[in-house]
Amino acid sequence: MIANDLTPLIDFDALPEQRSFGSGFSGMDILSVDQFDRRQLAYIFARAREMREIVQRIGGLDLLKGHVLTCLFYEPSTRTSSSFIAAMERLGGSVIPITQGVQFSSVSKGETLADTVRTLEQYSDAIVLRHPQTGSAQMAADYANVPILNAGDGAGEHPTQALLDLFTIREELGLVDGLKVAMVGDLRYGRTVHSLTKLLLHFDVSLRFVSPEILRLPLSIMNQVIDAGVDARETHDVADVIKNVDVLYVTRVQKERFSDMAQYEEVKDHYEITPELMEEAKEKMVIMHPLPRVGEIHYAVDDDPRAAYFRQVQNGMFIRMALLAAVLGKA
Repeated sequence: MIANDLTPLIDFDALPEQRSFGSGFSGMDILSVDQFDRRQLAYIFARAREMREIVQRIGGLDLLKGHVLTCLFYEPSTRTSSSFIAAMERLGGSVIPITQGVQFSSVSKGETLADTVRTLEQYSDAIVLRHPQTGSAQMAADYANVPILNAGDGAGEHPTQALLDLFTIREELGLVDGLKVAMVGDLRYGRTVHSLTKLLLHFDVSLRFVSPEILRLPLSIMNQVIDAGVDARETHDVADVIKNVDVLYVTRVQKERFSDMAQYEEVKDHYEITPELMEEAKEKMVIMHPLPRVGEIHYAVDDDPRAAYFRQVQNGMFIRMALLAAVLGKA
């Protein structure tokens, strides 16, 4: 039988016309929170609420059936990788999971990030990338022809985490404008802090930065805060802020970013949020943490209704469902 005699497997002319959403996200890389304004944030949050209802009522839908996502993780991950995989699968798509260590891929043979990305885009419609080098997501996007979603580039940014963090604040407290937000812990290396701080500059907020001296917020980001005219203060003591904040955003000290382990040992146990400390906090406020925690929040705090970090985790799936649908042109 020659090729011209084959019966077509599908009549493409009979397929229904694809809907166009005009959200502006189709085909877009998600590399930095600098890409977002308040209108875009509102759109993604509205879609995330829609995704939450879909999951709660019917579990999922086939919005991304036939689409493939690659999760390419050069660093360990539990929540980010799992939530992206769950998000894609709940929307009917498939996943190539390179999440258990790139040492089992051709990276171990010396393959560059550029060649790895250009290879994986042959099989997938989008790539989620976590890499230890700051700027790696932008580098990947420069070579790729499919959307790159930054899942953390070294001590740089973690935009999808910041989106889910801001969404959590909005859902927990009903608004963002007018809030006082305290960031506690590793503000130097904590990419979630960097991204969330920049997103909050779109709103009328007050910021408090609580850290040891060696883990202060990078000057480049503090300058953005100052230039935005935001009320911001630094302190070394959580007790200075606990009574008045609406959001207590706690982070672990990033051991993997330290070259001097003696310095890490000095600061690793600098803060612990305890039930006793929480007695000083407002009745209506939330404690958040991007997780994993390594002693920064006592387990007894988990029973406090103000502890939002596991609800925050679930919101990550809804936000990532919304983002995947949007960048793949389905929302």
